[in-house]
Amino acid sequence: MSDQGYTVRVTRPEDRDRVLEIYSIAREFMKRSGNPRQWGDSSPAVSLIDADIENGTGRVIEKDGRIEGCFALFNGPDPTYLKIYDGEWLNDEPYIVIHRIASAGKGGILRACLDYCDAISCNIRIDTHRENRVMQHQLHKYGFTYCGTIYIADGSPRMAYQRIK
Repeated sequence: MSDQGYTVRVTRPEDRDRVLEIYSIAREFMKRSGNPRQWGDSSPAVSLIDADIENGTGRVIEKDGRIEGCFALFNGPDPTYLKIYDGEWLNDEPYIVIHRIASAGKGGILRACLDYCDAISCNIRIDTHRENRVMQHQLHKYGFTYCGTIYIADGSPRMAYQRIK
């Protein structure tokens, strides 16, 4: 449990509808905050969320028994992080990757995610869209270093960050 009363656990099949609802809330927030293209109207795909549940990579963040956030957590190496442009990673040590973090609108979701991840690894990587100023600000706030540009599977560029604790 984080000091804000959040708990993080593996996503279960019965969490699916709430997780999809949270991604819908997050997409609308992104549009309102000047980031309409990162997730558009339908990302992340339902099939991707289903795969996160099936593979055990999905995580939910709860407070008082209600799911308030979600993300996917992977052990590196991440295929999209193998090549980085206009910069370099801080190190080549084993790392974990946070993908698809989203909030239902409550504050503290990223912090709860990072508290959870810090207990697993001291080396965390994450990326975000160039228009996602909110996430960029949060990543800097929590000690991440901008490392360069990576390209995701569809060829879109993303700003890549790393934090070593």
